[in-house]
Amino acid sequence: MSETNELRIAVIGAGPAGVYSSDIFLRQLGKLGEELGLGTKARIDLFEKLPVPFGLVRYGVAPDHPSIKFIASALEKTLDNPDIHLYCDVEFGKDVTLDELLERYDAVLFATGAVEDKPLGLPGSDLDGVYGAAKFVEWYDGYPTGAREWPLDAEEVAVIGGGNVAMDVARELMRNADDLKAKTDIPDNVYEGIKANKAKTLHLFIRRGVAQAKFSVQELREMEKLPGVQLIINEDDFDLDDDTIEEAGKDKLTRQMVEELFAIREMAEDMEDDGDTDFEGNPADRKYYIHFNSAPVEVLGEDGKVVGIRVEKTETSADGKMSRTGEFEEYPVQAVYHAIGYKPASAPGIAYDDRRAHLANANGDGRITTEASGEGAQVRERLYATGWAKRGPVGLIGSTKSDALLIVTNMLEDLSKAAEGGRVAVDRDPESIDRLLASRGVKPIDFAGWKKVDAFERAEGAKEGREHKKVIDPEQMRALAHA
Repeated sequence: MSETNELRIAVIGAGPAGVYSSDIFLRQLGKLGEELGLGTKARIDLFEKLPVPFGLVRYGVAPDHPSIKFIASALEKTLDNPDIHLYCDVEFGKDVTLDELLERYDAVLFATGAVEDKPLGLPGSDLDGVYGAAKFVEWYDGYPTGAREWPLDAEEVAVIGGGNVAMDVARELMRNADDLKAKTDIPDNVYEGIKANKAKTLHLFIRRGVAQAKFSVQELREMEKLPGVQLIINEDDFDLDDDTIEEAGKDKLTRQMVEELFAIREMAEDMEDDGDTDFEGNPADRKYYIHFNSAPVEVLGEDGKVVGIRVEKTETSADGKMSRTGEFEEYPVQAVYHAIGYKPASAPGIAYDDRRAHLANANGDGRITTEASGEGAQVRERLYATGWAKRGPVGLIGSTKSDALLIVTNMLEDLSKAAEGGRVAVDRDPESIDRLLASRGVKPIDFAGWKKVDAFERAEGAKEGREHKKVIDPEQMRALAHA
């Protein structure tokens, strides 16, 4: 037995939230550990149910985001830390229980992300041809347990949502397959699927106005550069009153987004004036309509299949309140994609806040509680949540970093108050978890195993003049990692 006196922390989820928290924990412990009576050494074991790390960055964001490579590379540098031990292909609640972790770790941090769509909840949402964004994203990102084929036979499609995921979905549906392949790591099945995509007309429906959309400027710039696609807007949507312009100007990011949307309006006018062209002035063979103040109210069907969508015009006041006008319009579409939010994953043995869609935690401070809210909610010692598991499916990767700092600060404060400087786990042998998993026939994939998968993906990409080409079969990932 090789018992050690370092702090021992288990993190569930090796996406951005889990990796950032691990990094920040070690940095803050290095700075404040002596002062808090904790020492400066810790071992962090990072558990991930998928065979590979990076969660949302690898499997939740469109493959053509230029910032993704940069983020993935930063996360990889963090995982190369000898004090962080990666355990991929280990599922919490199935391969290892909460009690088993608490026996071996001084604290357990949940960074479990989100995998399910919020339901659409409109009449007709159960028709054949209605899809949640999460499943489509899993397909085009090559999620290990996702679909391998996707029905892209609709010539007219609708996308519902006013955030970045809706933009991703719309962009991939309007994408040129060869252009996408040249610039990204998409696997062959996704390339073939997008190449066979029949979509010629896309309608993006956003319930609120131009100044209330939740797009990032980066998303808008990517929308502007779609080969063969004409952007079409409604001039009236851009007729903003003084109060709305003043309100939008108060927040820097909102102001930048609105300015970019006005640039898109100019671009759309030029495309029309030039004879229905794309951004480079070439003839466009696909049309992408952007509808603000448009709330879908019903998916229309015949014989169980989508044939259209009914949309009500809305009005949005300067403070973001939306009201309905009673004016309706119907659009012929054969497929509807909804990107109206995710539902973060639950965790066995941890209470869930259904109303806010995250793990139950005290006043959003990341300390896990016995129930979602109310007088009976007690803090459960040594259990924490960060990222979407803590706050629900809102915010970008930057919010995840600030979240991590808050949670780590609370963890260190609690550990410093605990007996023996936070060292409360009974079993302090770092090899104990390996023996437990081995006894169950669980073979974790460590950082060295991930590097083998990554090297193979790079080699496969290089054969086609690409930087990377994703492996999507979990069995192939395991074979590569354990070779």
